[in-house]
Amino acid sequence: MFGWNNINYLRRQHNSTYGEIIITCEFETVISMEYMVYFNFFVWVLPPLFLMLIIYLEVFNLIQRQLNKKVSSSSKDPHKYYGKELKIAKSLALILLLFALSWLPLHTLNCITLFCQTCNTPMIITYIAIFLTHGNSAMNPIVYAFRIEKFRSTFLYIWKKYFCCKSGRALNRSNTMNIERSCSKNVI
Repeated sequence: MFGWNNINYLRRQHNSTYGEIIITCEFETVISMEYMVYFNFFVWVLPPLFLMLIIYLEVFNLIQRQLNKKVSSSSKDPHKYYGKELKIAKSLALILLLFALSWLPLHTLNCITLFCQTCNTPMIITYIAIFLTHGNSAMNPIVYAFRIEKFRSTFLYIWKKYFCCKSGRALNRSNTMNIERSCSKNVI
């Protein structure tokens, strides 16, 4: 739509103005690497990634300062409150780390393709990088399920009810009621 494709390059290559061009449907054939590197990676991936990294470092620093301040000033247990905050912050930092580990290999390959046109990367490495990017979507629910208790219990309830085909009676009644109550509080 914005011209971030290779159609003009392909037309010049095949000496065609508006005629039909047969294109091999591969990602690098269809989309421009200039777009993928300069616009997508340098504008939409790296700056937010660095910004989130700075924010998480500040969050961890703030929680640590609050824990130190509360421990020295009062007899209440600040670890209970700030421990939960720290656990959530660690979970979100893990999500950020997994995002970076999943997406940076593909963007690095895109940079190599653009800036080193004589370099030839093996297709298996490209496929692995693409698989990592797709796998990132599957990682988030797993991380949430292992790191956040409320998410884990709700996830297990849904799994047992819909995927294991257990009826409401077969599920633990007290656990079901707690999950349904906590879910209904979040529904508007």
